[in-house]
Amino acid sequence: MGRGRQKAKHTKVARELKYFSPDTNYGALEKELGGNPRLEEDLEKWSEYADAEGDDEADEYGTGESKSA
Repeated sequence: MGRGRQKAKHTKVARELKYFSPDTNYGALEKELGGNPRLEEDLEKWSEYADAEGDDEADEYGTGESKSA
């Protein structure tokens, strides 16, 4: 016994979570999703690594050929 009270409590918590909608800070969200402002600087600094990643993608299907060829 006692399962009914436990289940009722879980149901209450689940219902509160389902209908809970916190205030969204759209300014902070936009800033976070806006991208990396240092991306260009990082690409210049680590260009040999960026080029190496591109080669892996070209050979993704095992063709051994790059996409530009």
